[in-house]
Amino acid sequence: MSGKFEIFKSEKNHQFYFRLKASNGRIILQSEGYKTKASCLAAVKSVKKYATVEKAYHIQNLHFNLKSTSNGKIIGSSEKYSSNASLTNGIASVMKNAPTAIINDLTVKTS
Repeated sequence: MSGKFEIFKSEKNHQFYFRLKASNGRIILQSEGYKTKASCLAAVKSVKKYATVEKAYHIQNLHFNLKSTSNGKIIGSSEKYSSNASLTNGIASVMKNAPTAIINDLTVKTS
């Protein structure tokens, strides 16, 4: 089983978000809010593009951001980790899972 992106819409602010989950179901990267689903999906595409680019990861205080190397904007953020080893494993998990992760759109109603 590989990783997956989940696209969802917040009930509070009605913005779209993504979260990248590893094959074990743990969230390894999440987004800021987007006004449109198209913008959120474009961000997922950027994560897939930059996930394997080491210089796209910016580490600060046991936390990392994945940034676009073309415009420097944050695409996704990690949780705060308890150790440098855990943080390194988190980055490795994003690098491994993001490029081939499926997209599960939770905003689509099924009947």
